[in-house]
Amino acid sequence: MNILVTNDDGIFADGIYALRQELLELGDVIVIAPETEQSAVGHAITLLTPLRTDDVFRHGEFFGYAVNGTPADCVKLGVHSILDRPPDLIVSGVNLGSNLGTSVIYSGTVSAATEGTILGIPSIAVSLATFENPDFSFAARFACRLARIVVERGLPHGTLLNVNVPAVPEDQIQGVEVTYHSASRYEDVFERRLDPRHKVYYWQAGLEQTLDLRDGSDAAAVRRNSVSITPIHFDMTNYDAMSLVRNWTINL
Repeated sequence: MNILVTNDDGIFADGIYALRQELLELGDVIVIAPETEQSAVGHAITLLTPLRTDDVFRHGEFFGYAVNGTPADCVKLGVHSILDRPPDLIVSGVNLGSNLGTSVIYSGTVSAATEGTILGIPSIAVSLATFENPDFSFAARFACRLARIVVERGLPHGTLLNVNVPAVPEDQIQGVEVTYHSASRYEDVFERRLDPRHKVYYWQAGLEQTLDLRDGSDAAAVRRNSVSITPIHFDMTNYDAMSLVRNWTINL
């Protein structure tokens, strides 16, 4: 089995190292990841500047390729150029911080898996729901177990799995739930500052506000210390609204 591993936290992040070490149990693992953090870049791809790669060594051994691009770039470049043949599986993560609700729209971690799905490769995105004192060990082990099942059984066409793991010890995990994405939005804050030349700039901050904690949602599962697995796809058509819009177009 050949597995492509990527992320949006950068190739030197702890989460991707833990993930790669676990996935080595399943087969050959190639890491192709951004050279620097690319959080919240969404599904951006690089068109106006060249992509460059560098060999990366960690703990004295070859680890993978660093790319001066986005997570989606890493998947495209890996599949179409670096690898001799498409991988059997793509796993993105383990991300520092959850990707619940509408975060999937912004997430480079999820977008890397989405790109893999677009290319017809079974793909998983894995996130750890914390930003403080992360321990990626259980999340990486869980990703490895799930990866084995995905390769054996496959995924529906155009579908990827978005996995969120609570940041608690393994013996406190309450189970695994298949969930839907909760409704959420960001309460954005833009802090106005001055640079040394007295030019105004803004630094974006703010917090994600979860609006849906009903049973069955990803946010509710993680709050109960259950692993959330959400099957998602890139067909964003709202089929229920098509007849409504057709009625509008009669008079256009």
